[in-house]
Amino acid sequence: MNITEIHRLYLKNPIICTDTRDVQENAIFFALKGTKFNGNVFAKTAIQKGCRYAIIDDKNIKHKNCILVKDVLSTLQKLAKYHRKQYNIPVIGLTGTNGKTTSKELVAHILMTKYNCIATQGNFNNHIGVPLTILRIKENTDIAVIEIGANHVGEIDFLCNIACPTHGSITNIGRAHLDGFKSSKGVLKAKAELYHYLNNNNGVCFINNDDKILKNIDCHIEQISYGKTGACLGKIENITPFMQLKYKQHIINSNLIGSYQFYNIMLAICISSYFKIPTKDIKKAIQNYAPKNNRSQIIKTDYNLIIADAYNANPSSMIEMLKSFCKQQYENKLCILGDMLELGKASKNEHKIIRQFVKKQNINTIFIGENFYLPNDEMSFIDKSEFIEHIQEAPIKNHTILLKGSRGLQLEELITNL
Repeated sequence: MNITEIHRLYLKNPIICTDTRDVQENAIFFALKGTKFNGNVFAKTAIQKGCRYAIIDDKNIKHKNCILVKDVLSTLQKLAKYHRKQYNIPVIGLTGTNGKTTSKELVAHILMTKYNCIATQGNFNNHIGVPLTILRIKENTDIAVIEIGANHVGEIDFLCNIACPTHGSITNIGRAHLDGFKSSKGVLKAKAELYHYLNNNNGVCFINNDDKILKNIDCHIEQISYGKTGACLGKIENITPFMQLKYKQHIINSNLIGSYQFYNIMLAICISSYFKIPTKDIKKAIQNYAPKNNRSQIIKTDYNLIIADAYNANPSSMIEMLKSFCKQQYENKLCILGDMLELGKASKNEHKIIRQFVKKQNINTIFIGENFYLPNDEMSFIDKSEFIEHIQEAPIKNHTILLKGSRGLQLEELITNL
């Protein structure tokens, strides 16, 4: 069965399922494989639970509603690319080291005030997530906002050729996924693939006019600038603790913490203005947006006030969040920092830099994880379990706590103990 035929089946059954725990009636199950699982094994179960068809690549699986293909993942990607080609709508591609998820959420939140807009759910921005998002485009979709992530050179180009963005922006270039990119130059080369795609397809890019690195990327298409300078102009008014900014005589109060959030908000304003959202609606939408999923999320427990920014971490985002936290006028400030993962050979030095920074700033800090751990430091712990044992004996109370670390550590699990 070719992609055109599979697409016809999909239009009749427009729900994609990749997990038998989340089966919906009349969906199509894609039997994806990973290092620890093989979706082919669950194909019959998916059909029994209500899926109409299962796409498999194991010829030993026999069922009348199983469709055998050479490779399930490749088929999913080809299906998404074919589906995308059926719709002549704006697709906004967002990438960058930091801020892409918050920017994506803000952009979509504002655009939804006027358009039927779909957006990447969470940070599902990889070789599986991007195709699944594209396949949520329907006849009544006006615009799509696609977050595009990468951990190696060539990945953004690959995903752009599936999502076919018409507009795009790189939020920033920082030090992350260095095990795949090797260096900051590698990060820049990878992220620039979005602009190169737009260059080759007559797209539009939104560029942070205050960022010299981004301004110097080779880009010969329509450019719309934003920032403290540029066509879309804003000004920081206050950051204690939430970002307050001024745009076109409007004071906008956000629910986002940190001075770096200025550029996430300005990018959202710039894109929304381009798509003709009235300023009053932009302001209202930004002020109504509340972060979630442990992204600069403020949580009040019985004992402490927690700024949970534990969804992910890399050297760039860690330093920026620490700088912002230092500026806040909280009493009894405490940082709980977890390891930054996927840094390759740079890991030891990058963790050392963070340690030196907090020492210089005289910030009370607890470190968690093998990369941060120092045997003779009573404020460092090899893992969460060791730290939990410690605070059960010596509870932390009456502090404002910044909780930040990479996703793999799942530091949000500490909140119930704080």
